[in-house]
Amino acid sequence: MAKGFNMGGMNRNQMIAQARKMQQQLIEAQQKVSELEVSTSAGGGAVKVTATGDMRVTSLTIDPEVVDPDDVEMLQDLILAAVNDALESAGEAASKQVSSATGGLGIPGLF
Repeated sequence: MAKGFNMGGMNRNQMIAQARKMQQQLIEAQQKVSELEVSTSAGGGAVKVTATGDMRVTSLTIDPEVVDPDDVEMLQDLILAAVNDALESAGEAASKQVSSATGGLGIPGLF
């Protein structure tokens, strides 16, 4: 049997230590992601949305002046645009946060 293995100059213990360090960094990054908030708006600020890095909408504000009972469709479009923009921004911010923790490694399943 071989006495451990040497991969790129690292022995098994070094690899395990490196993996543990990366795991801790990922845990910290995921916590920061959940605390991260982004805000966007649509319709010149008529609809405002805030979302977290873990893709939760935490706030939705609608300017009462854009509430027109005869044009509900326009309000729906504004809400969808603001929510989608907020979630896209949150996803990008989360991806940057995790990428900085992993040193740019693309780990499947992480943002």
